[in-house]
Amino acid sequence: MTGPDLRNDKPCCFVNGTVRTQNDRQPSAEAVVTKSGRVAFVGSTADAISFAGPSAKVHDLGRHLMVPGFIDNHTHFVWGGTHLLGIDLRGCRSTDEFRRSIGSYIARTRGGWVTGGNWDQEAWEIKRFPTREWIDDVSSDTPVFVQRLDGHMALANSVALRMAGVTRDTPDPDGGFIERDLRTGEPTGILKDSAMDLVTGLIPKQSSAEMQHAVLEAQAEAMKNGITSIHDITLPEHLDVYRKMESEGMLTCRIYTRLPISGYGELVRQGVRAGHGSNLLTTGSLKAFSDGSLGSGTALFFDPYLDDPSNTGLAMEIVTNGDLRRWALDADRNGLQLSIHAIGDRANHLVLSLFDEIVRTNAPWDRRFRIEHAQHVRADDIPLFKKLGVIVSAQPYHAVDDGVWAEGRIGGERLKTTYAFRSFIDAGVTVCFGSDWTVAPLNALAGIHAAVTRSTLDGKNPGGWIPEQKLTVDQAVRCYTVNNAAAAFEERTKGTIEVGKLADLAVLSEDIYSIDPSSINRTRVDMTVFGGHILYQR
Repeated sequence: MTGPDLRNDKPCCFVNGTVRTQNDRQPSAEAVVTKSGRVAFVGSTADAISFAGPSAKVHDLGRHLMVPGFIDNHTHFVWGGTHLLGIDLRGCRSTDEFRRSIGSYIARTRGGWVTGGNWDQEAWEIKRFPTREWIDDVSSDTPVFVQRLDGHMALANSVALRMAGVTRDTPDPDGGFIERDLRTGEPTGILKDSAMDLVTGLIPKQSSAEMQHAVLEAQAEAMKNGITSIHDITLPEHLDVYRKMESEGMLTCRIYTRLPISGYGELVRQGVRAGHGSNLLTTGSLKAFSDGSLGSGTALFFDPYLDDPSNTGLAMEIVTNGDLRRWALDADRNGLQLSIHAIGDRANHLVLSLFDEIVRTNAPWDRRFRIEHAQHVRADDIPLFKKLGVIVSAQPYHAVDDGVWAEGRIGGERLKTTYAFRSFIDAGVTVCFGSDWTVAPLNALAGIHAAVTRSTLDGKNPGGWIPEQKLTVDQAVRCYTVNNAAAAFEERTKGTIEVGKLADLAVLSEDIYSIDPSSINRTRVDMTVFGGHILYQR
């Protein structure tokens, strides 16, 4: 698949629609005309046809809703495409199904490492982490390393542990944890956060061709869901593939990259600053981790977990050894955006304190700090997001997933400011939304449904989990469009449907502004327009 060719591009006229532009100066319209990859006209159907002229191709929207193309604020795009091509354990609803899925996958593929996964023990009849004994008999000759859906822990079978030299005597690495059998002291196969590195270094790296194939699969998934831009968690080798695909006209999704903060010096040497690049591929933003995840028991809290009073979570090694502070101060000084993962309330406070130090230490600039996830915060810290100009980069689908089981981990009091979208918005904080794909589906409508209803996946909270944090449909759409554009320094080119901006558009099967909110997750994307070209039709 190649990207749209904008040379000699004729006008395209989309008429008889319900257009929600997200442009405050012209919030609604009937029709849009695109030309040379940009929006050329927004207004009535009659005026659009007149403006476009007789050579234009006309598409009747049949009163369906058109919105700006969705932007996803947090994806692992290459990993997501690879996941579509490999084993998928997200749908497993029992321990037996988990085991059988791995066994049947090995029988089909016959050779090589089994990676991917996306499993979630909270969906099983036994709410506990798997062990290598569960799968050793179906993988006796095959190394298996399958990650939990949050990416903060993985299960290694005995073959993989032997290859990595992980035994009962292997010490826990900084920022990581090797789970051990309480009776024998032997590793169970569960490796958390940096302990996963003990195995991942052995897994053969993807070739450039394999990564390119994964990106093509990921782009097709994005188009199917009306997603025309993503903010990616990007490795240097992924960036090389993206650049090659851009040069060959193969990108059909705009990619805002966030590279590991450990390599920020190379960007500085290249003279890259935030927002550097084209309207297809941008660099200048950095990603770092401060803690783990709630589901893995590694999110960092001030108070212990209720289900494990000895545990308050895990600070990443770059936090404990001082690298995060040192790198962040210098990267900001050189005009690079900081985007730091924080889940637990202590991790969020730690990152806010770091941002405060940066503001006090470095010269002012339009830095647009981001905290990725910002899931559990103390009420007293919410005003600090506004004061420091910190963008909350949240993933609402996580709320309706975690809402099934989170209270048992952290209790009702901490839940009051968990996924506190409304509290942030009411405090004047910019909130943007995404999926964290493959942790959650690459589906903005599922995220909008989650933010608006907060109805948990188990169906037990039809009125909403922590309902005071619900958003309106318009607020949620804004988080997937306007606010995501601003979080990437791209508000001048995308996020609204207005003249001069990129012609990235999504047409939906239902008007999500007028239907019962509970039906939003049954709405589908009928059409995705990228640079004025229809690249997907249902």
